[in-house]
Amino acid sequence: MAIEAGLRFAETHEWVRVEGNVATIGISDFAVKELTDLTYVELPAIGKVLKAKQVFGVVESVKAASDLYAPVSGTVKSANGALESDLAVLSTDPYGQGWLIQIDLSAPAEVDALMDAATYAKFCEAESH
Repeated sequence: MAIEAGLRFAETHEWVRVEGNVATIGISDFAVKELTDLTYVELPAIGKVLKAKQVFGVVESVKAASDLYAPVSGTVKSANGALESDLAVLSTDPYGQGWLIQIDLSAPAEVDALMDAATYAKFCEAESH
């Protein structure tokens, strides 16, 4: 399981990378491996205002459909449209080309409440037992 240092993680397995006032959000390698064969992703419209812990989309696999939760609050600035034609990138590059949405942060301090990579690694280890 790959976990990228420098990212922050929610208990619902979304990750956040902050650059300035923009947060890029995706789902972790752990989550992708748990879901296995991905079949569909639904992302929010540009301009949608999200609150932390609010559902912003859905990812479906042959096993199940899982809600995607906003780890932080903000306004959707962009959504990764490339995923519509190539969901495999979520498996091959979950922390890079497999990002889901970018938001303009409305409460940057919320990022500090998320887990760092080391804490998230322990969290995943406990969840997989």
